[in-house]
Amino acid sequence: MELDAYLRSYRAGGYEVERVERSVCGACGGTAFRLWVDDEVGYAARRCEACEDEFVMLDSADQEDEQDGDEAGCPCGGETFEIAVGYALRADGDVRWVSVGMRCLTDGTCGVYTDWKIDYGPTAHLFSLA
Repeated sequence: MELDAYLRSYRAGGYEVERVERSVCGACGGTAFRLWVDDEVGYAARRCEACEDEFVMLDSADQEDEQDGDEAGCPCGGETFEIAVGYALRADGDVRWVSVGMRCLTDGTCGVYTDWKIDYGPTAHLFSLA
């Protein structure tokens, strides 16, 4: 299954995912990443496999001191992923919920490793932080 379709079917927080943004390395344009997540505090950070640039995703920088992130891994043993973020929106267009989805580059399996509620606004900045 394509990652965008998977995120839409996942329904972040039970809400319809209205927008999906793919992760692309800002330093080199790479699209293969390793990922660290902490579902308890709402944290996700990625490292580009091509240039090793690290990026704290979405509003995770607010949780960086509290996070105890673990590296994501696929059941097949793969640790390199294509990453995208699904955004469930409120009626006013602000983000209600985010989900971080990955497609394993070893076996193609899709999954969501973390998602969290966004309870503040405005939130337009989150679209550029996938």
